[in-house]
Amino acid sequence: MKNTLSLAFIFLFSTIVFAQKMKVAEGNFDFIESNQAINVEFDYSNLKINKDNLTEEEYVAERTADLEEKSKGKGKTWAKKWEASRELIYAPKFLELMNRDLAEDKGMSFEEGLTDAKYTLVVEVVWIYPGYNVAVMRQPAKLTTLLKFVETANRDNVLLEITSKHAPGNRYGGTFSNEDRIGEGFAKTGKSLSKLIMKKAF
Repeated sequence: MKNTLSLAFIFLFSTIVFAQKMKVAEGNFDFIESNQAINVEFDYSNLKINKDNLTEEEYVAERTADLEEKSKGKGKTWAKKWEASRELIYAPKFLELMNRDLAEDKGMSFEEGLTDAKYTLVVEVVWIYPGYNVAVMRQPAKLTTLLKFVETANRDNVLLEITSKHAPGNRYGGTFSNEDRIGEGFAKTGKSLSKLIMKKAF
C-alpha cells in the first residue's frame, strides 16, 4: 500500500504544471485593430535548450549520438523529425490558437508569409525544455519566448514587446514525443497571447 501511495505521489508531483508568465516589457496595444492582418515570423537563432542551456546544435548532436548508440539510424531519423517540427508542429499549433478567437471575434489574421502586412509578430524562441514521459514519471515541456510586434518595413521600430516564460506543454493523457509536448507549449503561448490581445486591445 505504501509503495502504491508513493508511486501515486510521484506521478502527481511529476505532472505539476508551472504557471506561464506573460508580461508586457515595452510598448502598448494601440496599433492593433479589428480586421487586421499581421505577418508572423519564428526566430530560432538564439535558442537554448534544457536546464544546461545547450545551443540547438549541441542538443541535436548529443541526442542524435545517444539515439544512434541505442539503435542504428534512430538518431538520424529523430534529427530530421526535430527540424521538421518547426513547420509541421510548432508554427501551426501557435497560429491555430492565435487565430481561434481573434479571427472569429475581431476578424484578425495572423499568418506566415504576409510580407505586405504593415506589422509583423516576431516569435523569438528563447528556451525550450522538452520534458519527459518515462513510466509513471512525467514532466511537461516548457517554452520561453520573446514576442515582438514590429513594423514590417522598419524592424527597428518595436511597437510592443512581450515576454512569455515557461509556457507548459503536454497532451491530455501524456505523450512520449518531445516534439508533441513542445508543440503544446507553442499552442499555450498562442492562446495566452490571443487572450492578452483581446483584453488589452479591444
